[in-house]
Amino acid sequence: MTDIMNTVSAWAIPVLVVVVVAYAAWKRVPVFETFVEGGKEGFAIAVNLIPYMVAMLVGLGIFRESGAFDLFVRLLEPLTSLVGIPGEVLPLAIMRPISGNGALAIVAETMQRYGPDSLLGLIACTMQGSTDTTFYILTVYFGSVGVRNARYSLKVGLLADITGFLVSVFVCKLVFG
Repeated sequence: MTDIMNTVSAWAIPVLVVVVVAYAAWKRVPVFETFVEGGKEGFAIAVNLIPYMVAMLVGLGIFRESGAFDLFVRLLEPLTSLVGIPGEVLPLAIMRPISGNGALAIVAETMQRYGPDSLLGLIACTMQGSTDTTFYILTVYFGSVGVRNARYSLKVGLLADITGFLVSVFVCKLVFG
């Protein structure tokens, strides 16, 4: 069964590409020209996103370097410890909605310090996989299409992140704790 799955995995993308190109040729779509046009549009979108990305990265840098990030973690720790959330994963819970790379660095640090099979390592990995970079998504995707009012999306995204964090802790403690 594993051999079949490996074969399907290895051939899925190439077969999909061949099917799409064959269908486009059958419909007489100029495949190469359409591909190049899409690349031009993608580049234009990327250039338009630069100001949003710079603003987000500068804001994140200021937040971390000013000490506000560490202060925020210390302020939340007494509250979260009451509900059983380990203080060691709080930096990840705060960073994950803001920066995927920053969150990944925190996960790596947590696994290096406590071990990948420790409860904290498992919680950190589960949090990383169960949540998303809400602010990044709003910045990049909403910025690329010109959406200016994202308040409901922000609320729902952060609510989903909080739910992912809480369920990650609960499930990991239930299964591994």
